[in-house]
Amino acid sequence: MSALTSLMKKILCLWIAVIILLGCESKKELQPPNFVWLISEDNSKHYLKLFDQNGIATPNIEKLAESGLTFTRAFSNAPVCSVARTTLITSCYGPRIGTQFHRKSQIVPMPDGLEMFPAYLRKAGYYTVNNSKTDYNAEKGEGVWDESSKKAHWKNRKPGQPFFYQTTYNESHESRLHFAEEFTSTYKPTIHPDSVFVNPNHPDTDLFRFTNSFYRDRMLLNDEFVGKAIKQLEDENLLENTFVFYFGDHGGVLPGSKGYLYETGLHVPLVVRIPKNYKHLLSKEPGDIVDDFVSFIDFGPTLLKLAGIDVPEGVDGKPFLGNLDSNQEVAFGYADRFDEKYDLVRSVRKGKFKYMRNYQPFNPDGLFNFYRYKALAYEEWRSLYKEGKLNDIQKRFFEPRAPEELFDLESDPYETNNLANNLEYREQLIDLRNTLTKWVKGMPDLSFYPESELTKEAFQRPVSFGQSHKSEIAELIDISNLSLLSFEDARAGIKSALESNDPFKKYWGLIVCSSFGLEASEFYELAKMLGEDNHLLVRTRAAEFLALTGQVHPKQVINKVLQSTKNDIEALLVLNTVVLLMDGIYQYKFDISRDMIDQKIMERDWIQRRIEYVEDRQKD
Repeated sequence: MSALTSLMKKILCLWIAVIILLGCESKKELQPPNFVWLISEDNSKHYLKLFDQNGIATPNIEKLAESGLTFTRAFSNAPVCSVARTTLITSCYGPRIGTQFHRKSQIVPMPDGLEMFPAYLRKAGYYTVNNSKTDYNAEKGEGVWDESSKKAHWKNRKPGQPFFYQTTYNESHESRLHFAEEFTSTYKPTIHPDSVFVNPNHPDTDLFRFTNSFYRDRMLLNDEFVGKAIKQLEDENLLENTFVFYFGDHGGVLPGSKGYLYETGLHVPLVVRIPKNYKHLLSKEPGDIVDDFVSFIDFGPTLLKLAGIDVPEGVDGKPFLGNLDSNQEVAFGYADRFDEKYDLVRSVRKGKFKYMRNYQPFNPDGLFNFYRYKALAYEEWRSLYKEGKLNDIQKRFFEPRAPEELFDLESDPYETNNLANNLEYREQLIDLRNTLTKWVKGMPDLSFYPESELTKEAFQRPVSFGQSHKSEIAELIDISNLSLLSFEDARAGIKSALESNDPFKKYWGLIVCSSFGLEASEFYELAKMLGEDNHLLVRTRAAEFLALTGQVHPKQVINKVLQSTKNDIEALLVLNTVVLLMDGIYQYKFDISRDMIDQKIMERDWIQRRIEYVEDRQKD
C-alpha cells in the first residue's frame, strides 16, 4: 500500500509540474515575426495569371497565395526603380521629400526626425539584411542595415534573433528586352507568339508578339526565385514564423509601361504569405483576396505594425495588416524626370476610376529616351508611327496629350478611352481633379519648381523648403491648372502670370500657353519679350511656346541659353525642349555643338546622351 501511495504521489507531482510548465508556456509570448521581401524588378501584375487572365501561370507564387493574401490593388507610387524604391524604404511621397527624380541629380537627407523604416526594426532587435540592391535617392544613414551586400543573408544573425530580409531578382529587368534582332529567331518562348495577348496600345506585329511571349517567360524565372526562397525557409524551419511578401518593384517593361503612370507602370503583383504561428496578428484568413488599395508608402508601416513597433509620425503611409482593415480606396502616382527625359505627371486612382494630370501635355509619352529606345519594340513602334501605320489608339503614345485624362479601368483596363470630356462622367472628373489638387498642394509638391532650382536651394532640406514655400507652390499649381479651363476663362490668369515679377509664375504661365497652343496667340508678343528674360528657363519656355505654335524658330534663344547656363540640370531641361521641337510637327533644325556648352556640364552622362541624339538628328 505504501509503495502504491508513493507511486501516486510521484504521478501527482509529475502532473503538477506539467501543468506549471504548460502554464508558463501559455504565458510566454512569441518573439516578433520574421519578414522576407522577395522583389522582382520591372514587372506589373499583367503578366501573371494569378492577377490577370492574359498572364502566365506561376505555380510557386500561386502556392504562396494559397497560404496567404492576394492583393488585387497594390501600387508602386512611381513607375521607375530609384523613385519607387526610395518611396518603399522611406514610406514617404517622393515629391514631398525631394526624391522624385530618376536618376538623382543630388542625394537628399531624410526628413527631420525620420529614418528609413528598417532602422526602427533594427532598434527593436531585428537583424536587418538586404541582398543587395538599394538605389535610394535619400541618404541611407548608419542604422538601416546590419548587412547590405550580395553575400548578405539572415543566417548571419544571432541565434533566435528575428530578422527582416530583403532581396531583389533582376531577371525581369528592362535590360532583358535589349536583345538583338537575331535573338527573335533563336529563342523559343513557352507561349507561342501567335497565341500571346498584345495590348491595344501596341502594334500587333511579330516583334511585339515575340517580346510579349519572351517577357512572360521572365515571370517563370521570377517564380523559380520565389520557390527557392520558400524552400530555404522550410528547410530551416523558419517558414511558419515568417511573413513572406512577393511583389514587383514597379511596373514594366514593355513599351509605355516603365516610366509612365499607366496601370502597366504602377499596378504591381503582391502576395503576402501568412505564417501559421502569427495568424492571430491578422483579421484576414489564408487564401483571401484583398481588394483594399495599398501603396509602397504603406509597406514599411505595415511591417512595423506586425512587429509591435510604433509607426513614426511624419511618414505618409499607413499599415494595411495587423488586425485592422485598411479600407483604403485611393492611390497616388508621380512621374518626373527619368534619366534625361522630362515630364511632369500626377495620378490618382479611386475605385475603378483613374485620373491623370499631364502638367506639360505637349510632351508626348514617346519623347526620346536613350535607355527606353534600346529595346527593339520601342524602335519599331516609333518607326511605324513615322510611317503612318498605327491606328488612333496605337499612335497616341507619340502625340500631345490632354491636360487631364479620366479612365474607367473596369471597361478600359489599358487606358485607351479618355472620358474627361464626357459629361456623363463630370462628377467623377471633378471629384478626382479636386482630390489630386488637394494632394499636390498638401504635400506640397516640390516639382512645381524646376529641378535646377531645387538643386540650388531645396535639396539641402527638402521638406523644410517645401513647408516654407507652401503658399508659393500652391500659387504655381493654381497657374498650372489654368490649362483645365476654357481659354476665355483662363485668359486673365495667364496674363497676370506672364506679367508677374516672379520668374516661376512666368515659367508656368508660358507652359499653360503651350498647353493651349494656337488658342493663346494673343500672348505671342509678350512671349517674344520673355525670350529675353533674365531667367534662362523663362526664356526657354517662351521659345518653346512660340516654336510649338510655329511662330518663331527657337534656335537663337536656345543657343544663347545653352551658352549661358552653368547648371547641368538647367541644360538638361533645355535639351528636353530641343528634342521635343526637333521631333515635333515642325521638325526644327538646330546647330547645337558640344563646344557651346560648359565643359563641366558636358561631363554628365545624361547631357552626353541628349547631345548625341541631337547630333544624330541634325544630320538628318
